[in-house]
Amino acid sequence: MGMSTAASRPRRRKPGLVAAAAVLLVIAAGFVFTAAIDMKNPVFLVRFLFTPRSEVEALYDTRMIAASTKPRPIPEQLRPLAATVPWKGNKADILSVLRETRTNAFLVMCRGTLVNEWYSEPGKKTARESSWSIAKSVLSLLVGQLIAEGKLSEDTKLVAVLPEFAAGGKFDEITVRDLLDMKSGIDVTEDYAEYKPFTGVAGMQITTDLRAYVMKHRTLAFAPGSRSAYRSIDAQYLSMMVARIEGEPLAKVLERRLWGPLGAQDEASWNLDHAGGIERGFGNLNATPRDFAKLGLLALAGGKVGGRTLVSPAWMARITTPVAEAEPGWMYAALWWHPPGHEKNGDYSAIGVYGQYVYVNPARYTVVVKLSDYGSQQDEAETIDVFRAVAEECR
Repeated sequence: MGMSTAASRPRRRKPGLVAAAAVLLVIAAGFVFTAAIDMKNPVFLVRFLFTPRSEVEALYDTRMIAASTKPRPIPEQLRPLAATVPWKGNKADILSVLRETRTNAFLVMCRGTLVNEWYSEPGKKTARESSWSIAKSVLSLLVGQLIAEGKLSEDTKLVAVLPEFAAGGKFDEITVRDLLDMKSGIDVTEDYAEYKPFTGVAGMQITTDLRAYVMKHRTLAFAPGSRSAYRSIDAQYLSMMVARIEGEPLAKVLERRLWGPLGAQDEASWNLDHAGGIERGFGNLNATPRDFAKLGLLALAGGKVGGRTLVSPAWMARITTPVAEAEPGWMYAALWWHPPGHEKNGDYSAIGVYGQYVYVNPARYTVVVKLSDYGSQQDEAETIDVFRAVAEECR
């Protein structure tokens, strides 16, 4: 048998080049696919998967919220943290609980004075943390201001302010009240599973066009007002209504109406769907721990700061009167949570996924801020028990 010549021999492709070409094709296809459905590109998705949840601000376009021109200092009288706290049916050292729940910042305010301040590392004291759904409770305060001024009412229909979203039928009957208490019935699930990034609230988190996303999701799972089911899309609609009524971006509404008058000491930011776009009003307000504490103090003081009323007594009463069970055992009112056992001391909280809390205990004159990188199933009831134990030390 004669030997083949170089010219006649089949050319053997290098496996490495074939694999690289395949990877490039997959990546290119990923970019085309995500662009076609108005979603962030594959590079963003990978970065999002591996970025601590407290630091996702860096992944998004944002709109800045200026610090107050008259920042209000927080009185301090620091003391050691509580030695032990209840934790999952036992007693535990509070530091071990903070570390177990991947806490970045833990602040306790007693009668308006900062008594405990703990950070996982020094830089966390001045770092902006992503609050996730704490933003919903902040949004509630803005809605309350507009209602007090007669610019909005709880009976106002969503489509009266945002007529472009009219879909006909029951959808057009959704009111501000329905959105505040998670009773809209809009069929967008509250699912943070990484393996389903394009559905439900996860899709809202990575879309590059929130208006288009909510436009495509105007079907109902149940009739508006008939029952309650926690849905971030309800808050997104409210945030868009606030911006429309005020004629400026949501972040600037917050800056003018709350952040400045509150005496916030640091800049904050709100993540956008794209550069120059709209705020992800259902979450992703980023701020420093002490400024989140000031929001808690505002609530504890019945909506007042330095003798000035920022949020009306009527709206604070609305927030502190639970009206719907949004999750089993957890009551809800105007974008604020009322945990199991709230009847004893009237405590309530802004809560964000991955372990974010601005907790208010009126009976003990206590505010607790906890910002974390914990899991999506974050031991909320057990964490509230810790806060209640800490509040008992406020005399």
